[in-house]
Amino acid sequence: MSIKKLFPILLLGLAVITGFDSAALAVGQPEPWQLGLQDPVSPVAVEGQKFFNLLIWLMTIITVIVLFLLLYVLFRFSAKRNPVPSKTTHHTLLEVVWTVVPVLILLVIAIPSFRLLYFADRVEDADLTLKIIGKQWYWTYEYPDNGNFTFDSLMIDEETAVAEGMNRLLDVDNPVVLPVDQNIRLVMTSDDVIHNWAMPSLFIKLDAVPGRLNETWTRIPGEYAGTTFYGQCSELCGVNHAYMPIAVKAVTMEEYEAWVAKAQEEFASADLPSAVSVASAE
Repeated sequence: MSIKKLFPILLLGLAVITGFDSAALAVGQPEPWQLGLQDPVSPVAVEGQKFFNLLIWLMTIITVIVLFLLLYVLFRFSAKRNPVPSKTTHHTLLEVVWTVVPVLILLVIAIPSFRLLYFADRVEDADLTLKIIGKQWYWTYEYPDNGNFTFDSLMIDEETAVAEGMNRLLDVDNPVVLPVDQNIRLVMTSDDVIHNWAMPSLFIKLDAVPGRLNETWTRIPGEYAGTTFYGQCSELCGVNHAYMPIAVKAVTMEEYEAWVAKAQEEFASADLPSAVSVASAE
């Protein structure tokens, strides 16, 4: 391969290694030709991207070392340079090294991995709770701390989205509305099959499992008020799996309180009678 053809590949490789923080162009949604992760927003997302970058550097270093060793072996132990092959079957130091070094690498990965896992698990003092229910093929949201109203969130059909300049396959009729600068507990379950509520900018990707409650949390900084974040179901849940997107709109606390007052009326469920009369068989 000529240098002229190799140069763009080298530039791309350099961008892959060093350009993961350049994802700031993609706030809340993917961008055409985007390289790397979306811009991290929540505290968990910031720590998650740090861990991601650590893994990329480790993988790059390991790949370069293994490539160098392979090239060295091809050169040093070729048949031309070693007409009489070595009879060596054991090398104590070498065997210790190739056992200890991978263990150390796994420890380097495990320590920040467990720290991030526990950090993302749950928040002790949540300011509000959002319950997420996966269904075939849409999402249902409940706000138990704000009157316990419920609404469904379905994808806007493609023709309408294109005609109105909305995001195709991402915008929904009823987005989730969350206040900024608040610790928000997210509780997930499902009514039918396993779904997965994935929001890349918030570094959330958690299964919604029937008969089980899974929990995580998020916090959106105040600078993102007015931003809509997009995600999708990331579990193969059926024929319309690709058509149940997620939209989260971040607003100020004042805007959130005004939206809650409106939503309580718009999404109020019909009141059931306090007592049900059962006809007597006599």
